[in-house]
Amino acid sequence: MSDDSKTIIADFQNAVNMTAKELQAWLETEESQSVGQKKDDDEAIGHKSGRRISELLQHSDYSEDDLAHMKKVASYVHRHSAQRPAGEVTDTRWRYSLMNWGHDPLK
Repeated sequence: MSDDSKTIIADFQNAVNMTAKELQAWLETEESQSVGQKKDDDEAIGHKSGRRISELLQHSDYSEDDLAHMKKVASYVHRHSAQRPAGEVTDTRWRYSLMNWGHDPLK
């Protein structure tokens, strides 16, 4: 495994703080399904990513496509976390969106 792959995996593991089971349960909620960008009334991008993240958390033999998605996840979590709104964030679209990407900012 290359050093670049190791860095991508480490960044992903630092960004994603929900377990596969927690993420799967979250993705079933109304709150999870209420946020994110959708194309043609399809599943939101973040929601779809959450399903993929859940799968990635359950194995360790990653393809190049898996690594590319892991890099995208770490980048999204980092960028979106920097946009934290003021005040209580427990029931916010900001938190729900991050949770769809496997990161609960309240953990």
